[in-house]
Amino acid sequence: MEVQFPLVDKEYLLEKFQGKGGWTFARIPEIRQNQKAPFGWVRVRGRIDDFEIKNYNLQPMGNGNLFLPVKAEIRKKLNKKEGDYVHIILFEDNFPTEMPEELKLCLMDEPNAYETFLNLTREEQKTIIEWIYSAKTDTVKVERIAKTIDKIIIGSKITGKKASMQEGDATQKLPLNANTKFLPGAEMPEL
Repeated sequence: MEVQFPLVDKEYLLEKFQGKGGWTFARIPEIRQNQKAPFGWVRVRGRIDDFEIKNYNLQPMGNGNLFLPVKAEIRKKLNKKEGDYVHIILFEDNFPTEMPEELKLCLMDEPNAYETFLNLTREEQKTIIEWIYSAKTDTVKVERIAKTIDKIIIGSKITGKKASMQEGDATQKLPLNANTKFLPGAEMPEL
């Protein structure tokens, strides 16, 4: 797999659409609309100052340019508002959003593994899929798929939003949530 270079890496002004409920955003004129995607969206991941973003769609402005919406949650954490500058680094986000067919087939090869995976919350499924597909090589991706299946097989029960997997008398919390970050080469969280 190849090294990915940022689409943008610079300071941008936070602006706000006028009117009640107007979005706060940064214009990103360097990135052009994707003519093959709905509404011309471009899916990105990266950072706004020190805040990591994933699965974000750059939105069309109506003039061929795109903008990055900056949610209130992010602005509060960064202590930024309209008129402030933020440093934005964006990469194209090619992680799958749905379960890839190869993962589905591998899970279906093991009794109950597919059903167990589907019983995880959508957020937990997405976190595992991102971890698997952030691998730098196909060999590592295959190892991660195998490790995921092994972890599912040894567990007897996965339940709830803060899912736990029980093995014998011990219960371990799954450390999977929207803030879970996997670095290339990182170990899968203990299930």
